[in-house]
Amino acid sequence: MLNTKSFANWPFHPAKTPFYYGWAIIVLGTLGICMSIPGQTMGVSTFTDNLIDALGMSRSELGFAYMCGTVTSASMLTWVGIKYDQYGVRPIAILAAIGMAITLVFMSQSDVIQSYLPSFLEGKVGNFLIMYIGFASLRFTGQGALTLVSRNMMMKWFEKRRGFAMGFSNVVTSLTFSSAPVFFEMLILDYGWKDAWIIIAMIAGLGFPLIVLFLFRDDPEKSGLKPDGNYKERKSKTNRFPVVKQYNLNETMKSFAFWVFALMLSTQAFYWTGFTFNVVSLFETADYSRSTAVSIFVPSSIIAVLVTLSVSSLSDFIKLKYLLYVSGIGSLIATIGMIYLDQWPWMIHVMISGNGILLGLYGVFLSVVWPRFYGTLHLGAISGRAMTFVVLGSSVGPIIFSESLAQTGSYSAAGWLCFGIFLLLTIASFWADNPQERFREK
Repeated sequence: MLNTKSFANWPFHPAKTPFYYGWAIIVLGTLGICMSIPGQTMGVSTFTDNLIDALGMSRSELGFAYMCGTVTSASMLTWVGIKYDQYGVRPIAILAAIGMAITLVFMSQSDVIQSYLPSFLEGKVGNFLIMYIGFASLRFTGQGALTLVSRNMMMKWFEKRRGFAMGFSNVVTSLTFSSAPVFFEMLILDYGWKDAWIIIAMIAGLGFPLIVLFLFRDDPEKSGLKPDGNYKERKSKTNRFPVVKQYNLNETMKSFAFWVFALMLSTQAFYWTGFTFNVVSLFETADYSRSTAVSIFVPSSIIAVLVTLSVSSLSDFIKLKYLLYVSGIGSLIATIGMIYLDQWPWMIHVMISGNGILLGLYGVFLSVVWPRFYGTLHLGAISGRAMTFVVLGSSVGPIIFSESLAQTGSYSAAGWLCFGIFLLLTIASFWADNPQERFREK
């Protein structure tokens, strides 16, 4: 019933709007990604110290629970993608938003729940279970499902100008993600960490689902429209990267390019979550203050926005593997800056620059690679599998970085691990060609 044409255009028909509705979809999809911030590492890290104090956990214990919960959520994302292909964006986004809201309320009462645990679950086991359940649900609904379907919805409404259109989304999300910790910190200072999570839960669980229900739309074809609107009629230029074959998930998994792009994104998520989760400690080991550690996110985001603005439109006209070279080099620069942060003061600027390049291209790849390389027919399943690897990478980053400090007294070991993987993937990117090219050559 959810797939019927009448529901696809309820409560109003997008074709009757005075503008191409795809631009509204960009705004709405961007809002959906921004609403996922409470389930992202950037959002969780703001509440980390509060959870540690409330439950009496160590940082390593909380990081382990975070990793296990994130791994669990990652294992379900391909399934979410398949359900998205079957039922569309609205049912999945609504359930994800409500589920995230319920989880936030659960997390806000974690210390209360702790007090009601039976005696055999008291202590570390009980704390782990509470945080495992909370993190698994929060990462699945927020970072996973809500982000996945919001981004996929936007990708379907554009083809020739996908990079250009998604560039606006990537810029807004970069700015929003960088400013979110400041907003969350203000809520915590004004209302306390528990009420701060409840306020966020009310926004996510009550207001946003209504926006999804009334305004979200699956794809232009179901509304009698075409990707890009009237762009094809106004322009005589041919599509530089036409999709000749619609790949299914099994065929995609046999593509070398899929693995290179997915593993690059996964390793970047590994590095970034490990870095973000431990940023204060990382800077303290290099004799920098907490305020300095927090302040680096703003200049990194500014560089990321500039990179996104520069390459989003460019991605519509060049091979994406060229941008992958740049992304790999930026990742190498970031890790070198992090490794030598304690030796030369100017390395902080190297690290910030590398982080900006990495983040700026990260969003571009998530937005344009999969539909261009493999089509949109099975986009949910394909992007869901790719997101699985990304979330898995993000799950192990915090614990690997923490163990690097615990075992060696610094974060350099984790940095060199990232550097080695980035180097191999940057070399492999020379052969990460669009699989559609072999069909267009025939």
